[in-house]
Amino acid sequence: MTITRLDAGARMSQAVVHNNTVYLAGQVAAPGAPVEEQTKAVLASIDSLLARAGSDKSRILSAIIWLADMADFAAMNGVWDGWVDQANAPARATGEARLATPDYKVEIIITAACD
Repeated sequence: MTITRLDAGARMSQAVVHNNTVYLAGQVAAPGAPVEEQTKAVLASIDSLLARAGSDKSRILSAIIWLADMADFAAMNGVWDGWVDQANAPARATGEARLATPDYKVEIIITAACD
């Protein structure tokens, strides 16, 4: 059984690969930026981590999205809809939560198939 950890630290890894599945930690962007900018940066981080794990957005199985304020739902979706592989849309849930700092507006957690 092989487990590969990407960007591992004492508390967490940014991604863990096991049994042809990659599990991403919650991805956040620079605090304080508008939700659209944070969402774009988070999705770029997800693209990078997936590529390093031998995957891409067409292989995403599920996405969990946390918003600090559901009033940002439409703005976040505007960015998400332009990014997601619409032919291979994942299962997805979106909810409101208090994030690690009030300046974070969005956090996205991804699970995907990989090589």
